[in-house]
Amino acid sequence: MKDIKAFAKELLSRAMDKGCAGAEVCITHSRDFGAGVLSGEIEDYSVSSTFALGLRVQLDGKNGYAYTEAVDDADSLVEEAMDGARSVGSEDEHPMAEPGQYPEAPAKPDAFASMEETDRIELCKALEREAIGIDPRVKRVAVCRVFSAEGSFAIYNTNGLEAERRERVSGCYVEPVIEEGGEVRDGFAFRVDGEAANIADCAKEAVKEAVAQLGAAPVAPGEYNVILRNDGAASLLGAFSGMFSADAVQKGLSPLAGREGHTIGAEIVNITDDPLHPVSPTPFDDEGVPSVRTAVVEKGVLKSFLHNLKTAKKAGVSSTSNGGRGSAGSPVGVRPSNFFIEPGEGTLDELIAKMGNGLLITDFSGLHAGVNAVSGRFSLLCKGRLIENGRDVRAVNEITISGDFISLLGKVKAVGSDIRFSMPGGSCVGSPSLMIEGAAISGRG
Repeated sequence: MKDIKAFAKELLSRAMDKGCAGAEVCITHSRDFGAGVLSGEIEDYSVSSTFALGLRVQLDGKNGYAYTEAVDDADSLVEEAMDGARSVGSEDEHPMAEPGQYPEAPAKPDAFASMEETDRIELCKALEREAIGIDPRVKRVAVCRVFSAEGSFAIYNTNGLEAERRERVSGCYVEPVIEEGGEVRDGFAFRVDGEAANIADCAKEAVKEAVAQLGAAPVAPGEYNVILRNDGAASLLGAFSGMFSADAVQKGLSPLAGREGHTIGAEIVNITDDPLHPVSPTPFDDEGVPSVRTAVVEKGVLKSFLHNLKTAKKAGVSSTSNGGRGSAGSPVGVRPSNFFIEPGEGTLDELIAKMGNGLLITDFSGLHAGVNAVSGRFSLLCKGRLIENGRDVRAVNEITISGDFISLLGKVKAVGSDIRFSMPGGSCVGSPSLMIEGAAISGRG
């Protein structure tokens, strides 16, 4: 097999020899591990390795793409990408990154780093046992898994850019099922990276979540003060993160178009995109642009959209290092990195006491179907707790919260200190708990 970096350089050279104005090679390697346990036995187990190489060429003001999982025929790959560019109907100006200085990304802890795969499987079995043993009402565990993924990402282009990084994530999650008096409820919890082996806390949280749903009933419809618990608030922010994409704005697919510099939230709301945040640090984005922290919303004012090189050029600004690819061979889009609402002051208990009467929303259902990121509207089935006089009274379910996300940001009256990030995926989205004044709730008394 050819040396991969040498092959990338060969592709760049061949592209230029054939008349391209520029070329770029993106290379990804990954090794994924996953194991699930059911009733003390391995339910599934998988280990997979992948390699992918994507080529982009610039020809006559257009971009063409080609993809391969083999390192053997440079000429054919270049011709494929050039044919793709020729088939594009209009010019597609998308600059390629220039060489730059990359910041040092902080090291991310990994509890699985020194563990063999057999040890991780035993950890998964122990997590299931832990969840079952916490409470006699736990009758079974529906899902119990451990996972890890490690790999590398490299990008080279004809501007002289050479950027390489390594990536790793690991974790566990569990979903216990409890039964009491004919009621059946389930809970969920996860731990990642440095906390991935903390099965005691993971199991305890999951069982607590299940138990907290016992005796749930709806509330009468009306307008309520609510607290969005940190994990629920992060889920909602993630569902609407696309409206902050400059690509969506420029295509008329965001309600924030034309609102840069305008107030879109309460003064205590600050939203940041920080690719160097310790939760998932990276020195550069998928275009090779050095990572920078971006204040998206500052004291309620929309300060910046998220840009890649293409949208930044169109807007006459600099990239915010938010170039993202779905795969090595995909066109570059805009993607958040570590996108979160900045924490404020106060624990969840303190927010509950401050609210006095209202609802604590702990979980949303149907985030894909119930959210419209183009209009900003949402209508979501949710569950949580009824709060009276600052005290937790009972579980609540079968209620729907609806409204407009931008209006909701304007109704934030308190921001907690308890920031939490969602499970890792293409982006990490986080939020502390948020106290909202006057949310529309539909249910039945």
